[in-house]
Amino acid sequence: MPRTPARRAIDPDLAAKVAYLADPHHFAGHPRAVEVIETHFAWVFLAGSRALKLKKPVHQASMDYRAPAARHRGCRAELVLNRRLAPSVYLRVVALKRTRDGAFSRRAGVRTVDWLIEMRKLPAARRLDALLTRGAVQGRHWRQLMVRLATFFRRAESRPMSDRAYRARLRRQIVATARELGASDLGLRTRQVVELERSQLAFLSEHARMLMGRGARLIDGHGDLRPEHVFLGAWPRVCVIDCLEFDPDLRRLDPAEEIAFLALECARLAGASVADELLAEYRCVTGDPAPQPLVDFYMSRRAAVRAQLTAWHLRDEAFAGERRMWRARAHSYLRDALRLSRRAIASGHVAGAASDGRRETAALTAGAAAATERGAASPARPSRSAAPPPRGAARPAT
Repeated sequence: MPRTPARRAIDPDLAAKVAYLADPHHFAGHPRAVEVIETHFAWVFLAGSRALKLKKPVHQASMDYRAPAARHRGCRAELVLNRRLAPSVYLRVVALKRTRDGAFSRRAGVRTVDWLIEMRKLPAARRLDALLTRGAVQGRHWRQLMVRLATFFRRAESRPMSDRAYRARLRRQIVATARELGASDLGLRTRQVVELERSQLAFLSEHARMLMGRGARLIDGHGDLRPEHVFLGAWPRVCVIDCLEFDPDLRRLDPAEEIAFLALECARLAGASVADELLAEYRCVTGDPAPQPLVDFYMSRRAAVRAQLTAWHLRDEAFAGERRMWRARAHSYLRDALRLSRRAIASGHVAGAASDGRRETAALTAGAAAATERGAASPARPSRSAAPPPRGAARPAT
């Protein structure tokens, strides 16, 4: 990953675009207000029953949205990909235009200057993070969500790789994430980053057996399965928004890793028992045994990635007044990543020893059973060491 901050293309109209979209008079029905949400990579405008998303002209790692044409491609990709899990939410891509007199318009104009994604606005109270905070998530919610995700995983494009290639890819990702987290301008705890890298690499080398067959499970998934992207309720019953659209390689995931990411964030919000319930439902609905040490490793990986994405806010001038908060959050994810990686290694050894013990017991049992069967199938023979029959005794007929 590059160590350069998110670079913004020179766009003198950006502030004017935001001001136009934040004005209630430019929305149908003239709502009383527009709720404006700024994220690291976009602006979102909530008004009435609609939401509009404007991508920022930024360049970060594999995301390059500096040119309007690139933002247009990104909007189209986001529309298509997110309709897999939220078909009734993502409505269309809308051109933002300039009229002859220089005003902005989403209807008529002589020149397209940017692109927007139009969506149905979903009630914030139905977001999974809000439900978890209120303690309102019940077992039926997990079942509904897992049935929906299991269907998605089953229908998603398969993008498998060999076990060896998958382990090599994980190794590259671990090294790249650590290199980014260790960048001097971020000011994170270098020792913690180094320990995390060593721990995750140790899991790969010591527990490669747990990754056997996982490369064959890779799909074109969601890539950003967090509670704030999951909505539960009456209509639609389950929908998931905001998948990663800009880099298909970041969506090439084991479904168990997608669920591990969701479990990580649920645990941070509502405790480990919630994550355990979620994971149990995943295993039940999908039939994927996904051993706990592997899930812990995946959770550690996602926590490290979240630490990286959180730390990137430290490079964004738009969040200059919140740097202490973003650095603390990055360190929090780092601690979780290291704790989970260490737990994966330790529980992996326990699971491995138990597995070896079960295999040894099974082998001994099978061997004893085979010996018993051979003995039962063979006719009895007199022992060579038996005493000869006494004189005059009848000898068996030959």
